[in-house]
Amino acid sequence: MNESRRAKFHAFDQRVDRFLEPTRNFKPTIWLFNCATALGDFGLLWHIVGIIRALADSRRVRQALILSSLMGIESLLLNQGIKPFFKRQRPTVKGDARFKIRKPRTSSFPSGHASSAFFAAVVLTGWSTGPVIALWFSMATVVALSRVAVRIHHASDIFVGAIIGAVMGIVARLVLNLL
Repeated sequence: MNESRRAKFHAFDQRVDRFLEPTRNFKPTIWLFNCATALGDFGLLWHIVGIIRALADSRRVRQALILSSLMGIESLLLNQGIKPFFKRQRPTVKGDARFKIRKPRTSSFPSGHASSAFFAAVVLTGWSTGPVIALWFSMATVVALSRVAVRIHHASDIFVGAIIGAVMGIVARLVLNLL
């Protein structure tokens, strides 16, 4: 990446970080981002969503199994196929001290939390209608944003991760003929 592009990414990351700073001192957002980042670990939130949807309607059991299987494939592709090409340092080693998070073992770029969140949101839209679609993307946005708020990712990491996840979600829907 050339210096000009690197400087633009850095400036973007800094603007978002400054914007989020007040949320790091507000107890409700500290709680929200702690929960969101923890539930984003290993796509846990999305597995729970699949289970809840299946409990609400037994016809969705197959969808829950498909979603969990696809989440595993997405994680494998991102963490073993894409992330190794990038060695971007995280903004902090253990995250901001105001938050309790698991220390990641992979590079910062792209964000796995953002990728899995937007992947799941796109896949879930194939089985959803109406306002619940906005719920999936709102949840995905909170999970992704939590990674910047807890200072374990740069904003550009989550932006690119969200794009990658959404594209993989579209491909999964095409493969499953959900579109």
